[in-house]
Amino acid sequence: MEDLIRREEHQKLYVQLIDILKKKIETREWDVGFQIPTEEDLCKTYGVSRATVRSAIAELVRDGYLFRQQGKGTFVKQVVSDELVMLTSFRDLMLEPGVEFSTEVLIQTTMMPIGNIGNLLNIAPDKHIIYLKRINVIDGKPVIVQEIHIPLHIGPDLLHENVAVNSLFGLFKKYKIEITRVRNYFGITYLSAEEAQAFNLREGSPTLLLTQLFFSGETPVMYIRSVKRHDSFGFAIEFKKN
Repeated sequence: MEDLIRREEHQKLYVQLIDILKKKIETREWDVGFQIPTEEDLCKTYGVSRATVRSAIAELVRDGYLFRQQGKGTFVKQVVSDELVMLTSFRDLMLEPGVEFSTEVLIQTTMMPIGNIGNLLNIAPDKHIIYLKRINVIDGKPVIVQEIHIPLHIGPDLLHENVAVNSLFGLFKKYKIEITRVRNYFGITYLSAEEAQAFNLREGSPTLLLTQLFFSGETPVMYIRSVKRHDSFGFAIEFKKN
């Protein structure tokens, strides 16, 4: 029996459809090379609009689950093996290996999700999140500003942990929350007035941006937005195959 779209849930329809189609791929019901149903067939099967189907397919193409072949259709692509493991920790992803730094916590509180945070973390707008803001400092010089969002129900005790000293990865392990997947996005942004003040740079200066969405299974459990001053220290990501 087909998985169903549940319209009574607050989760967006295209997100539900992504989960349904991804499950078919990950369980090999749709194996590598399989041509998926047409947009029209998916609309009829799940009772959703063509826009919803297109959004879901576009996301799965971006994530490497599907690929399009002009004039032929959309097919299942080989998914990267789970054995490829990122070694870089959450704390030092944007810094060169071995660089020593300290962390200053500016804000550690609960709040309602703002902007698109609720959608990213798949929580209702009336539910609380843990909000952390911290700065990584090297030789007295601020180099990274991080904003961290965690649904309160995921780990309420995280609110009282020392996030200046303890890594988030270690704290998630402590509370038996397994991170199974991370979606990283690197880009360029421009410093807001507040960020520029933290870095002692001019507002609107270009800077490196990293956003990370962390999953436990298919459940998003943390969203981090990091901005790094462009004039000091590189970053590196290391992978290994088990």
